[in-house]
Amino acid sequence: MAEYDDLGREGFLSKYGYKPATGYLLVHEKKTYDSKAIAGVAHKFDQGRVLRPEELSGGRSHAARWLARLGFVIRASRSPDWTRDEIILACDLAMANGWKRLEFDDPRVIELSALLQTMPIHPEELRNELFRNPNGVARKTVDITCQHPDYPGKPTNGNVLDAEVLNDFLARPAEMAGVAQRIRHGLSAGVFQDLPPRAEEEDDYSAPEGRLLLGRHRSRERNKGLRKKKIDTVLRQGRQLACEACGFDFERVYGDRGSGYIECHHVVPLHEAGEGRTKLSDLALICANCHRMIHRRAPWPTPDELRSLVESRQTTEAYVPAQVNADSASSALRQ
Repeated sequence: MAEYDDLGREGFLSKYGYKPATGYLLVHEKKTYDSKAIAGVAHKFDQGRVLRPEELSGGRSHAARWLARLGFVIRASRSPDWTRDEIILACDLAMANGWKRLEFDDPRVIELSALLQTMPIHPEELRNELFRNPNGVARKTVDITCQHPDYPGKPTNGNVLDAEVLNDFLARPAEMAGVAQRIRHGLSAGVFQDLPPRAEEEDDYSAPEGRLLLGRHRSRERNKGLRKKKIDTVLRQGRQLACEACGFDFERVYGDRGSGYIECHHVVPLHEAGEGRTKLSDLALICANCHRMIHRRAPWPTPDELRSLVESRQTTEAYVPAQVNADSASSALRQ
């Protein structure tokens, strides 16, 4: 870093053949440095030679991660992509504005900017000084509104989720406004801060509630006390711990290892149920596969609806092979 200061950014990068950082910057004493170049050149003090640019990556999995582990502060050089949760809030604002763009100095944009900065989705190292500032929020309302069917001009190159969330709002405006309200309330009340960190999954992109409400929903499903009460109630009624959707019984298949095990599913989504007390009647006992299928995309089927789907598939599968066999036999006889 001292050499970088002496030579200046351009001189340092030119001397060692590095290009300007496009992903992450190292921050030290209020100065910023190209993280990949610093890591590669620092290699000479430990290993006797400078790493060539093609010998390492500057991303989170390589140079930036190594520097962060050594205790250096790493910041993203550009803001991360917008998530579904963030776009839901921006889309809700655009809908309230009659699907017209908003300007950066609009009080509603400024308020949303401050709210988005409290959202516990993006880690600190991915946030730069421009993270979700009013200009960025106003720009996102442009990306959204120009995807509207009535927009006369050419759409911008926004996030692929912009059109998806917009279509959700156009198809289910009251429901999506409710989702936005629950996210806002959760952020203001701080209920999402205690959610365990979890890697983003493909399902999060199509979750009707967004990642934060889905995470809150799952945390309630994993409440050990509620799960035990539900299981105890079922056993006292003389019923088996079988999946309410497909009938799978863990103990029957896995023996003692599966005894007493089954997952709980909160039937009513959080944006509909709210933060009230969970009743045992709100919970269904289902297997891991059916649980995953329910949460896979919107709209979420109930266990009864999923059971109907499973039964219809079983009926179809039982019928098709018989028909195929009959056709094969008929063909063989003709030959």
